[in-house]
Amino acid sequence: MFEVSHVTKRYGKFTANNDISFRVDDGQIAVLLGPNGAGKSTIIKCIAGLLRFEGAVNVCGYPNKSLEAKRILGYIPEMPAVYDLLTVWEHMEFIARAYEMDGWEQDAERLLARFELDDKRQKLGKELSKGMQQKVSICCALLHKPRVAIFDEPMVGLDPHAIKELKDIFTELKNDGVSVLISTHMLDSVEDFWDVAHIMMNGSFAATKYNHVSSDEASLEELFFSITEAPKA
Repeated sequence: MFEVSHVTKRYGKFTANNDISFRVDDGQIAVLLGPNGAGKSTIIKCIAGLLRFEGAVNVCGYPNKSLEAKRILGYIPEMPAVYDLLTVWEHMEFIARAYEMDGWEQDAERLLARFELDDKRQKLGKELSKGMQQKVSICCALLHKPRVAIFDEPMVGLDPHAIKELKDIFTELKNDGVSVLISTHMLDSVEDFWDVAHIMMNGSFAATKYNHVSSDEASLEELFFSITEAPKA
């Protein structure tokens, strides 16, 4: 599990995240929803330890910037970050060496096959399309079998087969007890498997909805549009 406590992130006078608190339990899928510019990617980067912020983030009881937390965290950024001069297979080997993994090759082969990259293993990062780079980024983040997995707009640029595989992986991670956080502005991409949804507007949580509610409550889609398309005062 991981917990975000009173996180505020400012860029000069601009507040990108304002006093955000929430937690994602083991085996739970949480989603961050909101329009572009709502602050989703900023809080994701704070959790991943890429930004300085006020407040605290703990990953399975460890401060998020500690080595212990980084060993059990998997992060898929909004823009795929691959190395131009490493092949697809060398990316997997790089991750395995960084995490001091043994016997990783079979898991790497399985991930590449799922995302139809097994025939691209000798291609350099710079030779890959953006969609293929995104697939490599996902494979790298999952190779060390994280206990917390954070996805920032993971389906952008993916082909239908990869989207299907990724959705299956979300369910598999949940069943394995992994804490999963998915940031997206595409409601239909998460409608089948979310446990809790946080709707963000202007750097704050505007609403939180759990996926075990009575049928007379507003749907996630209705709640989302009532917030994001509400008339401005």
